[in-house]
Amino acid sequence: MGQERSAKDLEQHGLFNLGTAYWNLSVAELYEHAIRNDEGQIVPGGALAVETGKHTGRSPKDKFIVDTPSIHDQINWGNVNRPCTPELFDEMHRRLTGYMQNRDCYVLDCFAGADEDYRLPVRVVTETAWHNLFAKNMFRRPEPADLKGFEPQFTVLQAPGLQAGGEADGLNSETFILVNFDKRLVIIGGSWYAGEIKKSIFGILNHMLPDAGVMPMHCSANVSENGESAIYFGLSGTGKTTLSSDGTRILLGDDEHGWSDKGIFNFEGGCYAKVIRLSEEAEPEIYDASQRFGTVLENVVYHPDTREIDFDDGSLTENSRSCYPIDYIPNTDLSGTAAHPKHIMMLTADAFGVLPPISKLTPEQAMYHFLSGYTARVAGTEKGLGNDPQATFSTCFGAPFMPRHPSVYGEMLRERIAKHGATCWLVNTGWQGGTAGMGAQRMQIAFTRAMVRAALAGKLDDVPVKQEPHFGLYIPESCPGVPAEVLDPRNSWSDKAAYDATASDLRARFQENFRQFEEYVEAAVIEAGVKAAA
Repeated sequence: MGQERSAKDLEQHGLFNLGTAYWNLSVAELYEHAIRNDEGQIVPGGALAVETGKHTGRSPKDKFIVDTPSIHDQINWGNVNRPCTPELFDEMHRRLTGYMQNRDCYVLDCFAGADEDYRLPVRVVTETAWHNLFAKNMFRRPEPADLKGFEPQFTVLQAPGLQAGGEADGLNSETFILVNFDKRLVIIGGSWYAGEIKKSIFGILNHMLPDAGVMPMHCSANVSENGESAIYFGLSGTGKTTLSSDGTRILLGDDEHGWSDKGIFNFEGGCYAKVIRLSEEAEPEIYDASQRFGTVLENVVYHPDTREIDFDDGSLTENSRSCYPIDYIPNTDLSGTAAHPKHIMMLTADAFGVLPPISKLTPEQAMYHFLSGYTARVAGTEKGLGNDPQATFSTCFGAPFMPRHPSVYGEMLRERIAKHGATCWLVNTGWQGGTAGMGAQRMQIAFTRAMVRAALAGKLDDVPVKQEPHFGLYIPESCPGVPAEVLDPRNSWSDKAAYDATASDLRARFQENFRQFEEYVEAAVIEAGVKAAA
């Protein structure tokens, strides 16, 4: 199976004089190569455990888009979408192809996008077997007939062992992720973190799909037994994977979707779950999937002798990950497609402890919070943070992956909410009773699940609400399975004055951040965003 094509077929991507090119290997074959190459260890249950060294997460300052006339006016250039010259790309491509000479490589032909009308044929060429297994899990796997005459529309060349010269090369460091839309090529070097592969293709789809009338979304999705779908926007660590992997509903996908005129569809074929402090009791589906043959455990600590894994150990990183095929989660819709969503959940992990655990949003509030994309980082999750929470505003809940101006995606969401009548909710999976830095506790997953399930089942539709005083959010006064005192965040603070001061400070941060969008939205959105209750 793996030798149907040869290294000769990679010359169109500039790769010459390779060793052996292994094409579309099975999972078992990739395991054999990974172990033979000493790329990782097999742990109890059968997962492949690997480490990524220096980079245990994305390296956003090392990602560049090649600035050419064909895309110059379409890209929202700035600190997120950084330009580089075609000449720099060509030089780094030359170095990568030189580095790969006489080396073996692993090739995967696959698709991004479950809807055949919009799917993107992708080729991923990796230096290691485990990175190819990661891609095999994460992208959608073609049928045998699809591989005959397969021609990629985008190709990823990944050589993590190649390091750049940093400023001497016109780059920020030894790491580079360069995207060339004209050549339909991505080159990656200097980082072993596998997420760079999947997110580079996500960014490409986020640029291409709006022109096809599809809204790309950084969200998870699931479906009820009667076919009603829900989407969950959120940044890393806010609960997208956890809340969508719910045994009472059918999983569509945990991270990337498109919303077309027909409905929603998953971009991926797998899940990339954050597993630090993963609990069998709280997240049984993810826990089981993370200990199966075919799963890649990235930077998960295991005992050197017994190889027993320890999800609670964050000594390598708080961003430990589990990558597995989506069908490892029971009750999954492998078609990857569903009807227009009836509910939109916007997830935040508010480390300031002031946002309600669930609140119903007006369409104007939904626009405000979508463009804001708020969450908060806390000490321990990223190096260099102190004990105090750090507010993060990542527009559209995915700024690092959105090449176009946020107003493009915001307008697409506004149109779809209006057309399909989706009900919108803000769900805070963060802290209560104080800030994270004060030692407050994070919201119990069981409570969050109960609130989300109640909202999706319509059990909150007729519940009386009250408008909280700082953000104007509408809080249900009761929810099945949740103590009433949990619903109002102010009640959980012993020092009410401290709560009010913290909430006022966060409200000011929202307002300051939103000024960049005011010229692109209606006045009602600005007024509704953080308008204090009368």
